[in-house]
Amino acid sequence: MKKYIFITGGVLSSLGKGITASSIGALLKHSGLKIGMLKIDPYINIDPGTMSPLEHGEVFVTDDGAETDLDLGNYERFLDAPFSKKANFTTGQVYSSVIDNERKGKYLGKTIQVVPHIVDEIKERIISAGADSDVLVIELGGTVGDIEGLPFLEAIRELKHTLPSEDTLFVHVTLVPYIKVAGELKTKPTQHSVQELRRIGISPKILITRSEMPLTKSIKSKLAMSCDVEESSVIEALDAKTIYEVPLKLLAQNILLPISKHLNLESLNPNMESWDNLVKRIVSPKDEVKIAFVGKYIKLKESYKSLTEALIHSGANLNRKVEIEWIDSEDLEKEGCNLDSVFSEVDGILVAGGFGNRGVEGKLKAIQYARENKKSYLGICLGMQLAMVEYARNVLKLEDANSIEFDKDCKNPVIYLIDTFLNQSGEKQIRTHSTPLGGTMRLGAYKCNTKVGSKLREAYDGEKVISERHRHRFEANPQYREMFEKSGLEITGESDGLIEAVEVKNHPWFVGVQFHPEFTSRLETPNKTILAFVKSLK
Repeated sequence: MKKYIFITGGVLSSLGKGITASSIGALLKHSGLKIGMLKIDPYINIDPGTMSPLEHGEVFVTDDGAETDLDLGNYERFLDAPFSKKANFTTGQVYSSVIDNERKGKYLGKTIQVVPHIVDEIKERIISAGADSDVLVIELGGTVGDIEGLPFLEAIRELKHTLPSEDTLFVHVTLVPYIKVAGELKTKPTQHSVQELRRIGISPKILITRSEMPLTKSIKSKLAMSCDVEESSVIEALDAKTIYEVPLKLLAQNILLPISKHLNLESLNPNMESWDNLVKRIVSPKDEVKIAFVGKYIKLKESYKSLTEALIHSGANLNRKVEIEWIDSEDLEKEGCNLDSVFSEVDGILVAGGFGNRGVEGKLKAIQYARENKKSYLGICLGMQLAMVEYARNVLKLEDANSIEFDKDCKNPVIYLIDTFLNQSGEKQIRTHSTPLGGTMRLGAYKCNTKVGSKLREAYDGEKVISERHRHRFEANPQYREMFEKSGLEITGESDGLIEAVEVKNHPWFVGVQFHPEFTSRLETPNKTILAFVKSLK
């Protein structure tokens, strides 16, 4: 019988429900179980694809082209497995589906209500997400008490009611604040949060308690008594040196014992030796390199969550720390900015993706500096496109070269918008400047043919064809290909005629890729493009 672990959050947001879900999933997978993951987002957006990164953090893209919550990135990184669009749904998707069914007459003239129609749709999606797994770990976004989360809480309550008691388990992530003036840990917020869950009809069996200070035995006993859980099921979750240490910390507190007990599972004994060794390398690396990370969303670092984690993965596997010097690309545009003072002390320069023309000229300056000063360079998505624009302007002397994303009337559109292309499912899709933004980009995994003798093929251990994920609207213009290659900018990756990668000849390591390599990087299997970049740093 399939098992379901529901993870809720209380008191406030950003407590680490996603890391908790990922950690539990990783421990269960390393115990030999087949694990499914699901993130439920109560916001009304269909998906986070049109949200600003400053609003909601990074948009994570799956192999099948879904734009999802960044927690799916955590799931993939911790479980070293790809997940599909079924692993994330939103209030917007649920209501859209129900309304669409109503318009088609599928409810036979019934009055459409939150209960049962919305709740039933939620339950169907949960069941579908766990179809191929032994255990499905479900993370409910938001905080208990939020009005938008009520239909989801009702849905998981109903699932608990209909399924055998040994098939469902509720884990509650909560805050035990430390009041410095009083010198005390306070349990009342957790008590109230659990009371709210119990009022709805949900009784958590495990508490994950986030706190600045270790919990005393008396505090654990108080929480256990007031929240009606066993004392051994009150799990302490202090801040860790790295998020990848969290599964080890949970394991050390025997979290798998109450999980196996409540779900009637056999003894769970995960093999975490390799994981533990990598964590030790993250905490105490052998050496250190430094990169300049040039971006426009650096005020919210979670906008680049997958990329910063990918750098950690590569560093851990190479036993080196990758220190990041965050550079706001707009600062590079300011009059009097001395690029030598910004970049002379770094070992490499990374220009990440982004949308819109804000900060673009600063990124172009960073790229030119990397090319002319022989600094290792990795350009991702927009970072590749701008590498081509910079090369066209400063080497080919096409001073008006640009992307039509920034100047739709430019005379030399090195980056352009193709009207039709085949999407990830092989269907023809049309894109124009007036096409709605949501869901109209090239999304998901596409195959890429690598060029013989290129750094890209070398990075992938000689593989002729690789597969990486995309999230972009504009493409490199093939009309300029011959000019580029004659002057030293090689096209080293292609996908059905589309330019996927470029490299500068006679440069130690200068690679731009149209895809997002960070989306397929995991702690135990780092992405090979990013691993090669980190390896190139001296």
